[in-house]
Amino acid sequence: MADHYDVLGVSREASSDEIKKAYRKLARRLHPDVNPSPEAAEEFKSVTHAYEVLSDPEQRRRYDAGGDEAGFGGAGFGGFGDVFEAFFGGGSGGRSGRPRSRRERGQDALVRVDLELGDVVFGTHRDVEIDTAVVCETCQGSCCQPGTQPERCDVCGGSGHVQRQVRSLLGNVVTQQPCGACQGYGTTIPHPCPACQGQGRVRSRRTVALDIPAGVETGLRLQLPGSGEVGPAGGPNGDLYVEVHVEPHVVFSREGDDLLATLEVSMTDAILGTTTAIDGLDGAVDLEIRAGVQSGDVLRIDGRGVTGLRTKKRGDLRVAVQVVTPTRVDGKTRQLVEELAKRTKAPDPRLAEHQQGLFSKLRDKFRGA
Repeated sequence: MADHYDVLGVSREASSDEIKKAYRKLARRLHPDVNPSPEAAEEFKSVTHAYEVLSDPEQRRRYDAGGDEAGFGGAGFGGFGDVFEAFFGGGSGGRSGRPRSRRERGQDALVRVDLELGDVVFGTHRDVEIDTAVVCETCQGSCCQPGTQPERCDVCGGSGHVQRQVRSLLGNVVTQQPCGACQGYGTTIPHPCPACQGQGRVRSRRTVALDIPAGVETGLRLQLPGSGEVGPAGGPNGDLYVEVHVEPHVVFSREGDDLLATLEVSMTDAILGTTTAIDGLDGAVDLEIRAGVQSGDVLRIDGRGVTGLRTKKRGDLRVAVQVVTPTRVDGKTRQLVEELAKRTKAPDPRLAEHQQGLFSKLRDKFRGA
């Protein structure tokens, strides 16, 4: 085993400060975060182990007397991490020793917007008010009273951490923890902004402009990056999520990008056929009803449905026919219907061969079955 004094490059009469200085110089050159070579890593372990032994008065006395090192803190047992931490302010490479930043990302926000079915045919625009956190106009996110600024923490010297040295079976162990005086920020705010109490943000209502695309449906969430809450100390905004809710329509329902509706047709129009105007969600459209149309037949009007969210192509309007039979007729009308019955020689009422009801057939036709 190499002599610990030779490893550190000091004499056997070196003082504690000389040993510490020598180790610090070598550690800065050999630490794995600075020199990733395998040779440097092995040398760093030897240097650290030598320092652990010689920096502790009791272990150094035993080493100088030729005693056994068993039980001493070694580099292979995690000792070098704490020792290195004592000099460089943190764990691996000092990364954990950096002070916290007051600026943090803000939280995401969620709002709900109610739409009518007509709004989703081509898309729509909404101005939505939300209650959220915004940058404090008084301090502009600095958290300080105007004319003042943060001051370096006197307790931790601006590092955001304090170190404690405790004795253990492995010798002196140095631990690091956030500074209680500055909460790990490395700075204090002697004169916080009176408007935001030193938070750099305040609660306020603001208006967000929403361009809602065509084809959205209930439950869909739209993401607006950077439109959520501003973070502490004026940190970057979170995202805003808009959850869509489409109100039911009294006439039309939706299946995919198609619109569904039911049209009541008189018995005479069903027999003779006719053309009628239907009030669609985006204006009137003519619908031709062929002669002899039956209840449950579905008529299709191309391109009068909802614009697809991804396809940008409009679906169809599908109209189910319901033939309405008059419940009251006068004598003349009854006479004409009886004459019609004689001429058409309609079969007697009977059960259909298919045991499928009207509503089931209508559902299947709507679905294209």
